[in-house]
Amino acid sequence: MNVGYQFDPIQKEEITHTQLVRYAGASGDFNPLHTVVPFAEEAGLGGVIAHGMLIMGFIGQAIGEWVSVDDLAKFSVRFKAITKPGEKITVRGKVIDDKDGCWVCEAEAVNEGGEVKVKGIFEVRK
Repeated sequence: MNVGYQFDPIQKEEITHTQLVRYAGASGDFNPLHTVVPFAEEAGLGGVIAHGMLIMGFIGQAIGEWVSVDDLAKFSVRFKAITKPGEKITVRGKVIDDKDGCWVCEAEAVNEGGEVKVKGIFEVRK
């Protein structure tokens, strides 16, 4: 890989309320902001919001498709914006630096309007 190399984008299906309920069960995160519409509306969110860790998981899944997880040295993210049911997320990634012994890469999960939801940095051993 060279600096500037872009990985093939990963397109996720539209986020659904059912998916959020299932993720709550799998993760144990039953915060009603993610599953109970009236509660999330009363909180001023206009409806439920996706778990940030679900969107982070999309990036992790993409990294696993782009590189061998055996070579993954580091992975961290910053949460940038909330995601709601109905949004379609695309994960994009590219190599941004060639350090001694590894490639430094960035990944981001964006909706169809280009809003960045989660931004990540990961390092891959050469």
